[in-house]
Formats: sequence, structure tokens, C-alpha cells
Amino acid sequence: MSTIMKISSRNLSLRRRTLVKGGMAGILASGLAPTFAHAQAKKLVFAHINAVPESAAVAFDWMAGEVKKQSNGELDMEFFGSTLMSKELDVMNAVKSGNIAMGSPAGAAATVFPEMGVFLVPYLVKSYEQAYKMFNGAVGDKLDKDFQTKYGVKTLCFFDYGFRHFWTSKKAIQEPKDLRGAKIRVQQAKVFGDTINGLGGNAVPMAWGEVISAAKSGVIDGGDLPVVNMLALKIYEVSKYASMTFHNYGPTNAVMNLGVWNGLTPAQQKLMLDLSRQAQVKVRELTESVDNFAKAKELLEPKGMTVVQADVEAFRKVAEAKIWPAYKTQFSGLWDEVSGFKA
Repeated sequence: MSTIMKISSRNLSLRRRTLVKGGMAGILASGLAPTFAHAQAKKLVFAHINAVPESAAVAFDWMAGEVKKQSNGELDMEFFGSTLMSKELDVMNAVKSGNIAMGSPAGAAATVFPEMGVFLVPYLVKSYEQAYKMFNGAVGDKLDKDFQTKYGVKTLCFFDYGFRHFWTSKKAIQEPKDLRGAKIRVQQAKVFGDTINGLGGNAVPMAWGEVISAAKSGVIDGGDLPVVNMLALKIYEVSKYASMTFHNYGPTNAVMNLGVWNGLTPAQQKLMLDLSRQAQVKVRELTESVDNFAKAKELLEPKGMTVVQADVEAFRKVAEAKIWPAYKTQFSGLWDEVSGFKA
């Protein structure tokens, strides 16, 4: 072998040893960049207490697939409906701590974010159009900034579960006096208990995971849910009556841990916001399309429930007299803006 060949062979061998020993640093120093280097996908776990076909579950399960597709695999959003955690506060604590990236407080939004309690005051929000103009505008922007500062989460979108109506096992609730003595399950936020007690019933605060067994055992006489969730959560299996009272509007939101949010590129952030807004539209379509007497009757009565129209104006007058005064003082900053907002 010639001297030149021996030297070349020794140099090649030395170069190989240097690259192996130095790993990626050696590769980069050599100028021989790998031809198949790809950044690992950023995993975004979204936890929710309910599974498909619940309205929000349908929308965010769809969103998970779109995020992966439209980010070309840079983001891997995984939706877990009812399989990861069963309690709303557990979900939100996990998001705040960064144990998971995303989640929703579902019906417990006002417990997690007390500022949202004003929207739950019975009969203060008058329509879906009014609500979404507020949440997709300056009111929603202000809440988002407050939640980032106070709770360390970024709001991706606001959405709702619709207006709440009573489901009961013993009798229909058509006017305020029908609530007397009735034990009605409520979410743990104070405004829900004040609503039921103020309208004439006995509020029983309870996490959703306990509701079905409590209804079966007689611990509660009923509760309240939007029509879309009476169906999705099969409430007809433990109740006989659905009373269309429209007493509480049910806003909530989908949020991301702020540290995770800040770790996304501007393009990734835009994609998440755009797809969240599309998910919001899907929730609205599912919720609003069934939130009327005729559709509720069509969907729930074949399941064995009796659907009745309530005297909404009578309930509204009780709410304005007995519940509104305290909350007008508590939420003085937002009260006038919400009550006077024109759709």
C-alpha cells in the first residue's frame, strides 16, 4: 500500500473515531450534518371530564386531529375525555402545575375562575348572541389577560354548555313554588347554590362524578343541565322530568398552561387559536340547535322523560329580587357591562 493511501486510511479512521466519540458535537464540528434530523413533536395533552358525544368533547377531539395535521406533526395534541381525570378541579390543577398542557374546567369554570361568576347570575345573560359577542370581544380579552396574570393559564377560547334547565325525578319544575323542598345538585361555585336557594330549592353542591349515584340513591331529587348534556350524559336514566327554565347560562373555557403557551412559536400559537375558535363554533352548533322546547321534547321524550315549559318570567322576577342585588355589588366592575351589553 502506498504511503499516501496509508495516511488517508489513518486519517479516515481517526475521523470516524472522533465523530463516534463526540456524538452530535462531533458531527456538527465536522460539517457533516445528518440528512434526516427532525425535531421531536411537542406533545399537548388535553384533559376533559367527559367523553364523546358530549359537545365539548366532540369539538376538542376533532381539534386534536387537526392540530397534528395542520402543524405537519410539529404539535401532537392528544384529547382524553373522562379517561385521564374525572373531576374538574383535578384537571385544572394539572394544567396550572404544568403536569398536562391543556384542559377545561367544564361546568366548574366559576369555581376555578371566580371572575366568570357574573355570567352565571340567573337570567343576567339573555342570549347566545350576546354572550359570544362579549367573549369574542373586549370582555373576553380582558378576562384572558387577568387569567394569565392570576392563574398562569392562556385562554384558547370561551364556549358554553348552553342555558341550564332542571331535571328531576319526582315532579316537574314549572314555577318557583315547585322547587320548595327539592334537593338539587349544583356545581361547587357559590353562584350555583345561591341560584337554587334563591329560587326556592335546596342546593346540594357536588362534583359531577358523584351525581349519578346520588340521584339513584335519593340523596338528590335532581339537578340542572343544558339539553345537549342531558342527552350526552344520559341523565334520562335517573330522572323523569326536564323543565325548560333557562335559569343559568353556562360559560366555560379551554385553557393552556402559560409556560407551554410561551414555548410555542408564533405560528403554532396562531394555529392553536384559529382551531380553538373553530372548535368553539362546533360547540355552539351542537348546543344551540337543541336548546328549545320542541327539540328537547323530540329528543328526550323517546328516552322516557317528560319535557315541560316553565314560567320563565316568574323565575326571572324571583331572581332579580332575591339574587341580583348581592351579585351586583360583588361584580360591580363587570355588572353594568354585562347587563347593558347589546347583542
